[in-house]
Amino acid sequence: MTSTTKALEPGLVVESRPYDHPDASRLVRALFDDQTSRYGYADPFEADPAAYAPPSGLFLVGYLDEIAVVCGGYRTFDARTATVEIKKMYTTPDLRGHGLGQRILTELERAAVLGGARRAILETGVRNIAALTLYTGVGYQPTGRYVEGRDPAINRAFVKELSGRLATR
Repeated sequence: MTSTTKALEPGLVVESRPYDHPDASRLVRALFDDQTSRYGYADPFEADPAAYAPPSGLFLVGYLDEIAVVCGGYRTFDARTATVEIKKMYTTPDLRGHGLGQRILTELERAAVLGGARRAILETGVRNIAALTLYTGVGYQPTGRYVEGRDPAINRAFVKELSGRLATR
């Protein structure tokens, strides 16, 4: 981590927001545009806000100087196995590499554990080196495809067993 990372991350204010909150919508739309330019397609940015609302999910937006710059959410994937899916992780391009995405991910994992989750899954694309580095760096392991129809040449799926220790950090 650089000194810039340490200077930015502590100033990040993380707020729970409805998925359809204007700040969340703007960031999720930017994610959609980024993925479309990177891969030629992307999952729709529209989603049922209830999927990202407690108790079955959560959506977080991070602010620097009151400007929304990072987001991410989770939703219940399989209640039987207490598995959540991390979705819609995005950091504005000018602030990538400063630990903001990791902060959102950590907060999502902590909240998921407090909500009873024991496992998290997520996907990213093979061309998103920063995301691949982030996820593997915090303990996510490659796993088989869990969304039918995904192109294995592009999509990478990951899994992480969540620990109760996350809730106390």
